[in-house]
Amino acid sequence: MTQHTLDLPEVDLVYDVHGPLPTADGRAPLMMIGQPMDASGFQAQVALFDDRTVVTYDPRGLGRSVRKDGKATNEPEVQAEDVHAIIEALGVGPVDMLASSGGAVTALALVTAHPHDIATLVAHEPPIDSVLPDADAVHRARVAYTRAYQERGWGAGMAAFVAMTSWEGEVTDEYLSRPAPDPAAFGMPIEDDGRRDDPLLSELSWAIPLYVPDLDALKAAPTRVVIAVGEESVKGYTGRTAIALAERLGQQATVFPSHHGGFMGGEFGYAGQPEAFAAKLRGVLDGS
Repeated sequence: MTQHTLDLPEVDLVYDVHGPLPTADGRAPLMMIGQPMDASGFQAQVALFDDRTVVTYDPRGLGRSVRKDGKATNEPEVQAEDVHAIIEALGVGPVDMLASSGGAVTALALVTAHPHDIATLVAHEPPIDSVLPDADAVHRARVAYTRAYQERGWGAGMAAFVAMTSWEGEVTDEYLSRPAPDPAAFGMPIEDDGRRDDPLLSELSWAIPLYVPDLDALKAAPTRVVIAVGEESVKGYTGRTAIALAERLGQQATVFPSHHGGFMGGEFGYAGQPEAFAAKLRGVLDGS
């Protein structure tokens, strides 16, 4: 693995290349991106794709990628330009891509802005409100967990976030009228550490779920776009967004093993099925 730093006016972007460039077998590099997750979240998949050149990176402001723009918000269009800059720096043409969660939203923005950057995109559970019939109620639930975070700290905010994302089906008045969950019931700390800069729980990343995809541009792009959903996620928030977006694009969501973090090993405390996930990803990338 070689680590590289791309010095841009607003950020020093750090990315890792696992394997040779140009690739040994002539296949496109496989890039893996997430948000708000940095490159470390893909270490299980990198190990399972040791026959391919894999590229990972830390999004601006996360991990090793230090922002110089004085900002803290996370916009998919801005993140997309960062990924475009890395792909240009690789200098080997379009990449294949596994993009998960907020990273999948970034990837959809990238296909829209730079349609020749990606050959095949597997967009795993992109959290996009606008494709849901209950988009307004979902955002009200987001306001509630953000308020819990701002008023009572990380544990309270994360408990409310988990409650919202694990709710099955449309967000209803019944859900919105429930009392705020007890952090201890979710194994979250009760104490407030005083920080309010969590990219997941604060308003810093609201632009990601509020992103409105350009469906016509995605359909017209030369990129093969595959919307993926975890088999355990289909009734939850990100499962519903994946399925609804796939329908808007005229396809059926491709079912992957496990859940929203199904590609990860147990080192992050929410183990998926990385081997089964990698096997499915290989098949999808190969067109099967």
